[in-house]
Amino acid sequence: MAPAPQQDSSVTALAGGLIAIGIWRLMAVAAPHLGALAVMLQTETDFGSRVCFLFTWGILNFLFIALLRRPALSGALSLTLVVVLVLLSRFKHDVVQMTANFVDLMVIDRDTASFLLTIFPNLRWSIIGTGLVTLPLMYALWWLDPFRIRRLPAVAACLACTAALSAYAFTWPDEAWRGYYDDGYLSKFARSGVTAVSDFVAHGFMESDPALKERLKVPLVDACHPAGRRPNVIMIHDESSFDIRAAAGVKVPRDYGSHFKSYDGVERTFLAESNGGPSWFTEYNVLAGLSSRSFGRFAYFVTRIASGRVERGLPLALRRCGYDTLSLYPAFGGFMSARSFQMTTGIQRFYDAHDLHAKDVEPDSFFYDKALSLMAEQKAPGTPLFAFVYLAANHFPWETTFRPDLLPSWKRPGNAPPIDEYLRRQTMSANHYAGFVAALKKRFPAQPFLIVRYGDHQPEFSPQLLDPELDEAGIGKKLMDYDPRYYATYYAIDAINFEPVKSPAVMNTIDAAYLPLVIQEAAGIPLDPSFEEQKAIMLRCGGMFYSCKDGAEARRFNRLLIDAGMIKGL
Repeated sequence: MAPAPQQDSSVTALAGGLIAIGIWRLMAVAAPHLGALAVMLQTETDFGSRVCFLFTWGILNFLFIALLRRPALSGALSLTLVVVLVLLSRFKHDVVQMTANFVDLMVIDRDTASFLLTIFPNLRWSIIGTGLVTLPLMYALWWLDPFRIRRLPAVAACLACTAALSAYAFTWPDEAWRGYYDDGYLSKFARSGVTAVSDFVAHGFMESDPALKERLKVPLVDACHPAGRRPNVIMIHDESSFDIRAAAGVKVPRDYGSHFKSYDGVERTFLAESNGGPSWFTEYNVLAGLSSRSFGRFAYFVTRIASGRVERGLPLALRRCGYDTLSLYPAFGGFMSARSFQMTTGIQRFYDAHDLHAKDVEPDSFFYDKALSLMAEQKAPGTPLFAFVYLAANHFPWETTFRPDLLPSWKRPGNAPPIDEYLRRQTMSANHYAGFVAALKKRFPAQPFLIVRYGDHQPEFSPQLLDPELDEAGIGKKLMDYDPRYYATYYAIDAINFEPVKSPAVMNTIDAAYLPLVIQEAAGIPLDPSFEEQKAIMLRCGGMFYSCKDGAEARRFNRLLIDAGMIKGL
């Protein structure tokens, strides 16, 4: 009978201890963990993501405990970071349809902060106000916390959670396409941290061969002597445009398809490296003349990473031949470091939405009119011009009608409403382009022009349209395998007062990275040594670049550019 009184006394002692500590102090310790549990149940949708959430929660808590020794304050700080991550991730998804990734921290820059403060001018004051409220609360938790935990056990627990998260992330790596889902914010961020750090340690931001004996010659500034007249070059970024007749059963307008043909009547194929959204992948392709796929898991951040590092591309090559260069961009220049990246590749004058006084999404005619005005104002006599015109009117969503006043005679072909709206916008684009060509002929009657248009990627609905029988997992696998049906758009060459030069590089199907080479060949511009080498790769690989020899040609070429000093710090 002796043990019973002893058990009662221990329970009584425990209860007395809890009472002595105080209910408010206990709640201060428990509340952050209950809040984290609520966040997990709300945002993580499956068992695996919840396991990763718990491991990450443990890492944060034990890390702060190792620093502060106070579990209540550590829990509050951890919960604050988690909530901030969830809010930022949701915001990022609203803007670019992808949740936050650990690489966002690895490549954080002034352009990103500038972009956020531009679209949210009151964000600075919101941050200051939040800090003024949060700091007193943190001090209160410091004072209320009754517990002190030793640092060594906290460090051991943090390392154990880190090891468990790493093992899980390597054993069951997250599919890249899940980044486009609006959920699993913390688990995806944590797993991407494991894989991103691993990849960065293995080969840096960009894949390249470790060493080569051969070397590229650095192009001389005065080594460009083109034969004949140099045409003005206009490159047009045709947002989300492809020949929708690639999908079976889609009804199109009677005259559909002529917009995809070049001056010689040929419809050529352009193999982009993105599908459905990230136009900056193709922006990198057509300006730098390189593959975003060389960046592996870092490809989504390609323009931000390449900014200030990849000093090679079409604008630089044309500047070497005496061209002035300008770019018209439909968003704010800080978005994905667009301004900094384009200027790194040789753009001298960059005009973003603010500079152009653009209001939200503008029709193609807006940018064409601005281009005409800038060309008339800044074009020096006898100096050829390169203009990059970036269009945006055919951007999603297609569930709403964009500027119905611009095409009042439109009649629906009879597809699903988003498909018909997409076709209506393509018709608008074709009409506005025809007007732009007519205006060029009228305003610059004696000037030669080479105009190259391309579809930057297929619209986000194209995979379901091309393969309606596949589920999301099946489509995701095809996207990851780079099925060319999901990445094929078009490129077209037109000319005014100029006969495009015949070249074997002007192929019927090209990877996006070859477009700068095609433009220089069609314009009759002498190639610098890097483009001469890339032309040899193009002819050797039949228009393929990264996909040729499983990336071996691209890795070798990247190393040549690194050794020549054109790529730095990658």
